[in-house]
Amino acid sequence: VRFVESGGGLVQPGGSLRISCIVSEITLDLYTMCWIRQQLGKEREGVACISSNDKTTYLGDSVRGRFTIFRENAFNSRSVHLQMTSLRPEDTAQYFCAVAEGPFKAQMLESPTNNFQYWGQGTQVTVSS
Repeated sequence: VRFVESGGGLVQPGGSLRISCIVSEITLDLYTMCWIRQQLGKEREGVACISSNDKTTYLGDSVRGRFTIFRENAFNSRSVHLQMTSLRPEDTAQYFCAVAEGPFKAQMLESPTNNFQYWGQGTQVTVSS
């Protein structure tokens, strides 16, 4: 499984940003794609998830109403995007695209490091004036 993440950067509070992840060489029939972030000195936190059949989406309490997750399929790759609006300084983090086999279950986010089999390299989002 190969990942290409993009779209991170510096944005002012209240601004918007979209981060994207293209996943290729994935052979799973049903899987969950998530954005998981890690703030400096903190544990990894599940931000948003979507299942490969689009039947389930999840948004964390801290981002619900401000972030949107959606997917796109191409011939030989899958992509997942996180549209972030009304950004706050506390959204500053390294954002990782991660894939777990099977449909989304909330328990996946209890220990992301252990429950997600595939990880991208991460993209930094910094919200600051």
